[in-house]
Amino acid sequence: MNEDPRYPTPVFLRTIDIHELLPQQEPFVMIDRLVSFTMERTVSETTLRAGNLFLDGETFNASGLVENIAQTCAARIGYINKYILKKGIQLGFIAAVRDMTIHAKPHVGDTIETSIDIVAEVMGMILATGTVTCGGKTLVTTNIKIAVKEGE
Repeated sequence: MNEDPRYPTPVFLRTIDIHELLPQQEPFVMIDRLVSFTMERTVSETTLRAGNLFLDGETFNASGLVENIAQTCAARIGYINKYILKKGIQLGFIAAVRDMTIHAKPHVGDTIETSIDIVAEVMGMILATGTVTCGGKTLVTTNIKIAVKEGE
């Protein structure tokens, strides 16, 4: 990679295998790719497919939406660790979800875009706001707290 990893291009981000950034593996991976990255804001994209663990019929359920937001946070951490800090994947755990509003739920075949905006990072805790959109329409907003386990 010839560019500064703190400011990757969308083209570069789309070349990254998301599995290299996440501690989760199939069938539990709920994001397809990173679309943009800064230290303050990260955006992922996912196309919902039949067979997803978090489908209720053809609809992505609330637990899946939370996991999608959390994995966008995890991909951000994974990107920072791999490309900026040059270290391995860290485990993170959802510590809290607050003020979640679901305006609508996406369906199989929909491509959703999930953004997380970092509010604070202190002592292994990340507080972020998460937003899920589809076709320019806001589906979900929430605040999420992630506890990051320190490396061994």
